[in-house]
Amino acid sequence: MLFPTTIAGSLPKPDWLAEPNMLWAPWKSKGDELARAKRDATMLAVKVQEDAGIDIVTEGEQARQHFVHGFLEKIDGIDFAHKVEMGIRKDRYKAMVPQVVAPLQLKGRVHADEARVARTHTMKKLKFTLPGPMTIIDTVADRYYGDRVKMAFAFAELLNQEAKALQADGVDIVQFDEPAFNVYMDEVNDWGIRALERAAEGLTCATAVHICYGYGIKANTDWKETLGGQWRQYEQIFPAIDASSIQQVAIECRNSKVPLDLLALLKNKIVQAGVIDVASDTVETADDVVQVIDAVSKFVPKSNIIATTNCGMAPMRREIAEAKLMALGAGAALAREKLG
Repeated sequence: MLFPTTIAGSLPKPDWLAEPNMLWAPWKSKGDELARAKRDATMLAVKVQEDAGIDIVTEGEQARQHFVHGFLEKIDGIDFAHKVEMGIRKDRYKAMVPQVVAPLQLKGRVHADEARVARTHTMKKLKFTLPGPMTIIDTVADRYYGDRVKMAFAFAELLNQEAKALQADGVDIVQFDEPAFNVYMDEVNDWGIRALERAAEGLTCATAVHICYGYGIKANTDWKETLGGQWRQYEQIFPAIDASSIQQVAIECRNSKVPLDLLALLKNKIVQAGVIDVASDTVETADDVVQVIDAVSKFVPKSNIIATTNCGMAPMRREIAEAKLMALGAGAALAREKLG
């Protein structure tokens, strides 16, 4: 089937689970009640995607407060009790982050519960997202390793353990989210790709990397205004990504200033093309989706295109996110009619 659909990973959480419309949203309950609420929200996220005609579903990241910190919470050597303020993504914005204070080691499984709930409740392909090594080290304060690269590879090893366990849970695609890849271009080529490959080493399921200019929050939209009329940053890293063992690349295309001709540099990859803008509350039409898929198909073979969202939808209002999902499903179906 041409133009199968998926989402970047996250969906808004129900307001009975967490405070709505914000990142790092506080949970509304704790203990067993919170665990049940997370399971219910995960099942709901899967159902919403299925109803919208999404072909490769995720668990919506419903059990994680944040896409990075949700992984870090299950790691020994990280101090969450004494968070410090740190500029992340080259000081694009400030965040309160935990500190690495000792050797890193998994306490056990990280995402087993939500992966198994999602796998049990859908017959569709299941994608699961993990933060990439470079993005993780850009979202924690190092008080132990004293070396960014050494710490990144320590995290890559732990990511690899969890990724293999997710594969055993029945996950069809493991996707590593690396928004830091458009910030530290030289480091991506020097060691970032190698760290990413270490995280994916030995996987036999499909692998993907999601790179983007971030959530539709003010700090990101303000930053994007400084990048000029064309965002050509990816030109520096696409050749290295294309030469890597990672099989799919997720990239924003809708209302993006990334020149689509750069996608031709990913000649060996399946491209998850973002056809839904998560930085706008305007709901796309099916025709809008077709137009973006058509534009992408000038540089990527149609058989290599997956239609997705530009980024995660965690901070969005639920009704808008769900309407955008419906547009994604309907638009891909229409694209199969018009472009197939």
